This record gives sequence, structure tokens and C-alpha cells, in this order.
Amino acid sequence: MLRIYTKPKGQMPDYDEPVILHSERNPTIEEFCNRLHRSIIDDFAYALVWGKSAKHQPQRCGKDHVLMDEDIVQICKKV
Repeated sequence: MLRIYTKPKGQMPDYDEPVILHSERNPTIEEFCNRLHRSIIDDFAYALVWGKSAKHQPQRCGKDHVLMDEDIVQICKKV
């Protein structure tokens, strides 16, 4: 079980209500988006990730990036 925190643009991360993903499948950004809402992935451009899975803070990632416990994710949509 992984806890992934959301971060709205220009605000602090929301540590009160993490999104819970199961770790058996190595959850990706795409699974995280689908857990929030099915239509988010259609407008997905990239994600900014802070935490253990990122090589630098923040790292710009695509939908295939594998998340780790307590990562912070900011979703950026297409314009």
C-alpha cells in the first residue's frame, strides 16, 4: 500500500488525505490519475514528482513513471 500526496499548483501538498495505491503492481502516474478521475489522463501533459522515486526535486515525469511511498504529485494538463 502506497500513500501518494497531491499538490495543487502554487500551494502546499495536502498531507491530510493521501491517495492510496496498491504496491503489488508498481503503480504509475497513469494509475494515480485514473484513481482521481478517469478523464484526467485524457488531458494529461506531464506530472511534477517530489519524493523517493524522483531523481531530482521536482522531476518532470510522464504517465509511465513508477511511484513510491509518500511521493508528492502535481498533475499538469494540456492547454
